[in-house]
Amino acid sequence: MAAPLRSLVLGAACALLLHTAAALAQAEAAPVVAPAARPRIALVLSGGGARGFAHIGVLRTLREMRVPVDLVVGTSMGSVVGGAYAAGASIADLERMARQTDWDRVVADRPAREDLEFRRREEDQLLPSRIEFGVHSDGISLPPSAAGNAALEQALGRLLPAGTRDRPVSQLTLPFRSVASDLVTGELVDLVDTPLFLTMRASLAVPGVFAPVRVNGRLVVDGGLVRNLPIDLAHKMGADIVIAVNVGTPLAPEKNLGSALGVAQQMINILTEQNVQRSIKELRAQDILIAPGMEKIGFMDFHNVDGAVKAGEAAARALAARLAPLALSRDEYALFENTRLAPPPLSDEPVRIAAVKVESAGQIAPKILEVQSGMAAGQSLTREQVRQAASQLYGRGDIERVEADIDDDAGKRTVTIKATEAHWANSRLRVGLELASDFDDTNTFALKMMHVKTSLNPWGGELRTVMRVGDMRDLGMQLYQPLGAGSPWYVAPSTQYGSTSLDAFSEGRRIRRYAYTGRSISMVLGRELGTWGDLRFGVTRQLAGVRVVIPEAPASEALNGYGTTQFAQYRIDTLDSLGFPSRGYLVDARIERLPGDATSGAANARSTLLGMGAISTENWAGHVYGEFAHAQSGASPLSLGGFLRLSGTVPDSIQGRSVVFSRMVLARRIGALPVTLGGTVRAGFSLEAGGGFDLSQPGQGSLLKTAASAFLSVDTRFGPVYVGGGATKDGNKTMYLFLGPVW
Repeated sequence: MAAPLRSLVLGAACALLLHTAAALAQAEAAPVVAPAARPRIALVLSGGGARGFAHIGVLRTLREMRVPVDLVVGTSMGSVVGGAYAAGASIADLERMARQTDWDRVVADRPAREDLEFRRREEDQLLPSRIEFGVHSDGISLPPSAAGNAALEQALGRLLPAGTRDRPVSQLTLPFRSVASDLVTGELVDLVDTPLFLTMRASLAVPGVFAPVRVNGRLVVDGGLVRNLPIDLAHKMGADIVIAVNVGTPLAPEKNLGSALGVAQQMINILTEQNVQRSIKELRAQDILIAPGMEKIGFMDFHNVDGAVKAGEAAARALAARLAPLALSRDEYALFENTRLAPPPLSDEPVRIAAVKVESAGQIAPKILEVQSGMAAGQSLTREQVRQAASQLYGRGDIERVEADIDDDAGKRTVTIKATEAHWANSRLRVGLELASDFDDTNTFALKMMHVKTSLNPWGGELRTVMRVGDMRDLGMQLYQPLGAGSPWYVAPSTQYGSTSLDAFSEGRRIRRYAYTGRSISMVLGRELGTWGDLRFGVTRQLAGVRVVIPEAPASEALNGYGTTQFAQYRIDTLDSLGFPSRGYLVDARIERLPGDATSGAANARSTLLGMGAISTENWAGHVYGEFAHAQSGASPLSLGGFLRLSGTVPDSIQGRSVVFSRMVLARRIGALPVTLGGTVRAGFSLEAGGGFDLSQPGQGSLLKTAASAFLSVDTRFGPVYVGGGATKDGNKTMYLFLGPVW
C-alpha cells in the first residue's frame, strides 16, 4: 500500500507544479494594466487690465473644487497673476495684492509726488500741469508711456514670493510661460528663460500706458497685441486639458466712439479681439473656456477689484459640471497644493555692503546716483532695503529704469545699480494754463511754460526757465548748481523780469490801478533736507517801476527805484498732491529784510508763515490751511480775497500790515476721468476766516471776516479745475471758474 500512496502523492504534486507553471506562463504573456494617468492641466490667463482680477476669482474656485493646475500660461495681467501663482503665491497673496495696491499710483505718469526729490515737487508749485515733452535738437518727443515705472515695479516686487524675483521662469514650482510683442517687428516674443520679474514686467507693458522693456536686445510691449489668449503655447507645452480664462476688453458701442481717444482704444481692442477669436478656435473638445461677465468693468477700472473677483468666481462655478471630473481627492489635492506653495521666506538679514557700483546709461554721472541712493560701503542692509534705496532714484524724474543686482559672497554684499536715463527727460518742456473768473470784473488768464535742462555738468547742474504770458508777464531763469556730486548744498543764481497790474483798495473798495514792472537778480545758498524740504539764504537786487494807470497819470509821474532784499526761507513739502492732497503737509516760512537808505529811511522787515496739512477718510479728502504775514511798515506780503481766500470777497481787496487767514476744505469723490485725461472728480465745500489788521492798533477784532464755498472739482493733466460759488458773511456772493492750484 505504501508504494501506490507514494505514487499518488507524487502524481498530484507534479500536476500542481505543471498547473502553476502554466498559470505563470499565461500571466507573463498577458499585458500589464497600469493605473490611469491624470491628465496634465494647463491654465491660460488672458490680458485685460483691471478685468484681469477675475483670474483670482477663477483660481479661488479651482482651489475650492480641488482642481489642480500643472502649468500656467499668461499675457499682460494674466502674466502677473499667473506668474505669481506659478512661483508659489497663495490665493490670499493675490487678493492682498489686488486690494492693497494703490493703483492710482501705479497708473500715474510719474512716481508718487511724496517720493519725488524736493526740486521736482517745487516745479509743481511753479506750474501744476503734467503736460510735458522732451525738447532736443532733433525735435520734440513724447514720454514713452502715460504711466511711470516706479510704482508698477514696486507693486510687482511685493507680489512675488521671496527668492523668485530673479529666477528664470523655467525653474518655477509650476512651469510658466508668458508672451510679449516685439515693438519693432510686431512678432510674438516667447519669454522662455527670462527672469520672472522681467517676464511679468515685459508682458504688462501696455502701449501708451507703461514704458516698453528691453529683453535680450528686443524692445517689447504687452503680448496682448499678438496673442492675448495663448492657448497654442499651452498645447506646445504638453497640456492634455486647457482651462482658458478670457477677460479681454469687449468692443465698445458706437456711442463711445465720438473722440479720437475712443477710436484709438477701439482699434487696439479690434486687434486684440481678432487674435483672441483665432485662439479660441484652437480649443479642443476636452478644453474648457471660462469667460467672466464684466460688462460694467473697464480696462482701467482698478477700483472695482471685488466686482472682478466675484465675476471670475461665478463664471468658474457655472462650469462646475465640466470641472468636477478633474478634481483630486482631498488628500491628493492637499499634497499637490503644499508642493506648489512657496516655502516660508528665509529671514532677510542685514549684510555688510562691501561695494556699491553704478552703471549709468545716459548723461547722469554715476557718482551722483551712488550718493543719491544713500548706500555706501560699510553699511549693513537687507535685500529689501537695498531695492528700496535704489528705487529712490526714480524720484529724480529723469530715470526710466532702475535695477539693483545683489551679489552675496562670504558674508559680504556687492550692490550694482543699473540706471537707464529717460532719453526725453534731460531737456523737458512743461506747458500749462491758468484761468480764473468770478463771472464779474475779475478775469485772469495765463499761458505758462517751463523748460528744465538737467545734467549740465558732472555735479548735476541744471537750468530752469519759466515764462508766463497773460495778465501777468514773467520770464525767469535759474541755474541750480550742487556743490559736489550728489551734494545737498547748492548755489542758485537767477534773473527775473516781470510786469503786471494791481489794484489798490480802501475799506474793500477799489480806488486805483497801478502798473508794475520789475527786474531782479538773486543769489541763493541752500541746503536740501532729504527729499522733503530745504533751507535757503539769499539776497536779491531789484529795479522796480510803478505808475498809475486808472485814473491815468502822466508818464513823467512814474516812479522807479532800486532795492535790496536779504532773506532766509525754510520749506517743507510732503503733500501727495497740491490741488487735492490726501496725505502730507506743507510749511513755508520766510523772513525778509530790506535795508534802509537815504530815501527810504529805516530798514523794513517782513515775514510770512503758511502751513497746510492734508486730511482724508475712505471717500473724503481735504486740508486745513493757515497763513500769517506781517510787515514792519507798509502792507504785508500777502493779501486776501478770491476763491478759497475769503470766497465772495473781491480778490486782493483785504490788506494790512498783518494778515491772518485759515480755512478747511473737504471734498468727496464722486467719479473719475480716464487716466489719460486726468483723475478724480469731487464735490466739496470750504469754511474760511481771516482779515487784515494793524497790530499796533487795539480793538480790531471786528475786521475778521468769515466765508464759505461749495464747488465741483476735477483733477486734470492741466491742473485742478474748480467750478463753484462762494459767499462772505455780510458781504458779496460770487460764482467762480478756476484752473490751477488754490492757496
